[in-house]
Amino acid sequence: MRFALVLCVLSWGCDGEGVPAEPLPAADASPDLVGDGGPSIPDAGTPGSDAQIVDGSSPADGDPEGRAYYSPERTLSPITASTGRALREIVARADDLRADRFSKVGASATVSRSFLHCFDSVSAAAELDDAESTWPTLDFFQASTNSPFSRTSLSATVGWTASRAIGGEPSPLSEELESFLPRYAVVMYGTNDVGYRNLPWYAENLWNLIEQLTDRGVIPLLTTIMPRDDDAGAWDPLVREHNAVVRALAETYEIPLIDYHREMVQLPDHGLSRDQIHPSTYRLDGRSRACDFSEDALEYGYNIRNLLTLRMLHATRSALSADETTRGVAQAVRGSGSRDDPFLIEHFPFRDRRNTLFSEQRVLNRYSGCDAPQDESGPEYVYRIELESPQSLRFLVFDRGDVDIDLHLLDDSLTESGCLDRAHQSMTARVPAGVSYLSLDTFVSSSGEEMAGEYLLVILPTEDLSGS
Repeated sequence: MRFALVLCVLSWGCDGEGVPAEPLPAADASPDLVGDGGPSIPDAGTPGSDAQIVDGSSPADGDPEGRAYYSPERTLSPITASTGRALREIVARADDLRADRFSKVGASATVSRSFLHCFDSVSAAAELDDAESTWPTLDFFQASTNSPFSRTSLSATVGWTASRAIGGEPSPLSEELESFLPRYAVVMYGTNDVGYRNLPWYAENLWNLIEQLTDRGVIPLLTTIMPRDDDAGAWDPLVREHNAVVRALAETYEIPLIDYHREMVQLPDHGLSRDQIHPSTYRLDGRSRACDFSEDALEYGYNIRNLLTLRMLHATRSALSADETTRGVAQAVRGSGSRDDPFLIEHFPFRDRRNTLFSEQRVLNRYSGCDAPQDESGPEYVYRIELESPQSLRFLVFDRGDVDIDLHLLDDSLTESGCLDRAHQSMTARVPAGVSYLSLDTFVSSSGEEMAGEYLLVILPTEDLSGS
């Protein structure tokens, strides 16, 4: 099942400094849906061919040396030579963590007993499927002195947004990490965050959360959020933009990504329970069977998530222990980002993370073509777009703290007078055929301070924000 293509322009609001506007009802306002029984695997089948979750692969030539492109056509991100190196660099930051432990970081869909608890009761002698076996990984975590599958995490609570996990001194996340010392963290926030309609706030919180984990030597396994069908017309574009942030952060940090949303939208009722918010669980003879991976069971949300999470844990452990790689498509952004040698945008969706502190270019200052009075005389990076036909694109830029990087779409003259559109954080524009440019420029305050720093850029075709 795919969503219909609908163009939707979103608005983000914020009351005060960094305080989100009043949200719509939280996703977790209803009682948490939890499993009630021990699991079994009566038949370890595989999902339908459309689901493609055996390895998440799509055809590719060779094993890329550059950063992997996290294609929307695959469910599990590739582990390439480059991502393997990035993961080992994270591990090298701490030698006191337990390799047989992972922490859960999230809200009710993570707290639920239907998520991973059942693996404590699964026999390691069972076959996962004919194509692969992740049972060694199940064995490994089951043997831990404190089971990560059923442990109550200090960083997973019903109703939470990403901000709650990292707020306070010490934060719940830091308390969890220091008390449990996990090598990995399975992360999913966003279902409650969408109610605030403030994507930059979510991006900053998730970004900070990832850096708190990686700085501590913990490998995050990011998970996209499931659909929200309680008001699908209102939520679909918001959910997809939040998931675009998750994918962009995963790709640019080269950390594991589980595209849970991709699998859920293909399931009956989108793999959701009767409240149309939380995942569903397969039941047999009146009991929850969240670790049943038979064909019928894999039409339920928690069953799919449990299988995907185990597989991603297995792939990540393999990459750390044996330099194992899967096939993927390399994404080395060509160019230097200067006016004479711009970065080339050669595919969509496009994701990039840069820091204008490292740019020596200050050519574009005031974008007269857009009647923009803002002082953008700080350092900028320039991107080149070439389209065969006009296309509607959604441009998003995220920064943190006092950093202020703005978006400017320019015509083929690459001049201030050639500005076609600009925005502080987000814009939807009909980009003409031929060559256009995008300038990510640094705002300068009235006191003359350059607000330079790191940014995350995401460019999406507008049809990617909705579906059928």
